Amino acid sequence: MLITYVLLFAATMFIHELGHLLAARLCGVRAPELGLGWGPKLFEVGVRGVRFKMHLLPVGAYVRLDMKGLQTRPLVQQVFVLLAGVLVNIAAALATQGSWFSLMNYLLAATNLLPLYQQDGWKCGMVMLRALLARRSSLVEWTFTVAGGVVSFTALASLAFKYF
Repeated sequence: MLITYVLLFAATMFIHELGHLLAARLCGVRAPELGLGWGPKLFEVGVRGVRFKMHLLPVGAYVRLDMKGLQTRPLVQQVFVLLAGVLVNIAAALATQGSWFSLMNYLLAATNLLPLYQQDGWKCGMVMLRALLARRSSLVEWTFTVAGGVVSFTALASLAFKYF
């Protein structure tokens, strides 16, 4: 049973990152690598200019985007690429309503929307703050990061206390 949950969660993470990859391609942003898991690489395969990698520990996933290329795109395209993983997870959750896979997709989408450092919600917030200010501001970015962490942990802790 545990293996089933691990595989379902790996699939959830993979389609999340695939959403980012496809959105990047639609917006003309290079995305040369997509990886599933962390640790030693088990295997790698190249498909249409993208290296797909599988690592030993299935505890995460990533897509490596050309960030300089992404930053040259219009704001709406940047936000689209950054939120595409969440959109794919919501679509998968709706398509598989009532299953464990659906629940995992909803959870991954919800946690990625949090303004927690390096989550999609945080990245979108940073992109929008920079666009709003028309520049980078270390003070504003650090304030957003710390406040986002506090808000995220408070929300997660309140849910944990409510249900556990």
